[in-house]
Amino acid sequence: MSGRHTTELVIFAVLFVIVSAMGFVAARWRRPTTMQSLDEWGLGGRSFGSWITWFLVGGDLYTAYTFVAVPALVFGAGAAGFYAVPYTIVVYPLVFLVLIRLWSVSHVHGFVTPADFVRARFGSSTLALLVAITGIVATMPYIALQLVGIQATLEAMGVTGHWPLIIAFAILAAYTYQSGLRAPALIAFVKDLLIYVVILVAIFYIPHKLGGWSHIFGAAQAKFDKTPATTDGTLLNHDNQLNYAMLALGSALALFLYPHSVTGVLASKNRNVIKRNMAALPAYSFLLGLIALLGFMAIAGGIKPVNGGNGKPDGNTVVPLLFDHVFPSWFTGVAYAAIGIGALVPAAIMSIAAANLFTRNIYKEYFRRDASPSEEATVSKLASLVVKIGAVLAILLLDPQFSIDLQLIGGVIILQTLPSVALGLVTRWFHRGGLIAGWVAGMAAGMWMLYRIRNPATNKLHFGGSAYPLNDIGLHTKMTVYVGAIALAINLIVAVLATVLLRALKTTDGVDITRADDYVADEGDPKVIQGSREVEEGLAT
Repeated sequence: MSGRHTTELVIFAVLFVIVSAMGFVAARWRRPTTMQSLDEWGLGGRSFGSWITWFLVGGDLYTAYTFVAVPALVFGAGAAGFYAVPYTIVVYPLVFLVLIRLWSVSHVHGFVTPADFVRARFGSSTLALLVAITGIVATMPYIALQLVGIQATLEAMGVTGHWPLIIAFAILAAYTYQSGLRAPALIAFVKDLLIYVVILVAIFYIPHKLGGWSHIFGAAQAKFDKTPATTDGTLLNHDNQLNYAMLALGSALALFLYPHSVTGVLASKNRNVIKRNMAALPAYSFLLGLIALLGFMAIAGGIKPVNGGNGKPDGNTVVPLLFDHVFPSWFTGVAYAAIGIGALVPAAIMSIAAANLFTRNIYKEYFRRDASPSEEATVSKLASLVVKIGAVLAILLLDPQFSIDLQLIGGVIILQTLPSVALGLVTRWFHRGGLIAGWVAGMAAGMWMLYRIRNPATNKLHFGGSAYPLNDIGLHTKMTVYVGAIALAINLIVAVLATVLLRALKTTDGVDITRADDYVADEGDPKVIQGSREVEEGLAT
């Protein structure tokens, strides 16, 4: 290891240790009488105000996906990687009203997970189980993406082998187990501060070092002109425009269906906190656009990705290598810490959210209906450890061309909960049997299409990405479509048709225990105070 890398590693390690210590200290931050309940361990006491929620949700949504995966896609494919910018702009108006309704009904009834809501809304434990399993499975590759970000940073510093990643994983598991949601909420302040500093410096300093924006875009276009793929380039073209639009819309619809996104929202103390955050969070979208440009800068800087464990160039290392190429060693260490910590915060929230799903909607529903709040918290802590192990397996088994596909494959899966969760918040028209049939059809179609997508970089035949080539179904075109959008369309069509049929046959439907005024309740409403007791009674019947 060179002296430069030693400096980077020392600074990275110091900041990582400081943040990890904050994770353990967080157990005493705003500490309640006891942490032995999901309301406290998994939702931070449902008491976070505007600033904490802004950093928490922002730290949850803008992750290693933002800092590593998006620039890697831009480096490898060009303009197609910028789909992440419009989707994060579109998403907030789409979810503004829906999330407020979810907050209200969840606080009235004491819901901890989206599956809790589905169980009460449609009176179906089977549908709630499907939503819970979907959320857990979809979260695995998303956590895996965070671990990929840490691994890429370590590789750029010349640190090889799996032990450093395992150590980071163990530390994350330990402070998440002890402090619950309070740990990532506290760490998010430091994480966002580091990221804003690094990106603002990078966006001005790196173009100056590389000869200006004209040279950067020129170098990128020259690279893509030499590649055989028709979908590469600094501009979109006929072959990738449809997939770009479908990716943006599909990703926007999926973002707040993820259990970790819901967890951040439910942890806020009132509806006004959510309103302010939906108005302010697009500031992160501006940051995301700047980060995506790092992919073009890496091309102009002549960055060559480090070879991964499969012997192929690992595009995830381009941003860390770019920082190493242009920044002084001490600031490179700070930048590496920003990436590493930027992966820890969302990984912690995701594992907590997935663990809550298992505890509330699988363990309590099917194994221990009389589980106490303390037992729920203990089971959720243990489940959060298992979820992280599943994320590691996702890295080993999927191995896609671009790490961003880990998130996009998860999006295909989580989109199948949209009819029951998102549409369920605004209408009770769907029959529970129709929603189950739609989920089965959409999931089957999505998995079939994903299975048929090969990875040209690693020569794996299956699950190599999320863009389905239309020529596979007999259309003579090079265009591709986002699997998630097609699977969701199939899901909705089947759900509608099955609902019409079941209504015509007068098939028994589930009982909705929510009421219209539950969806507009706010902090201070007497119903909110007594909600946790009501959900215990309602879900037990």
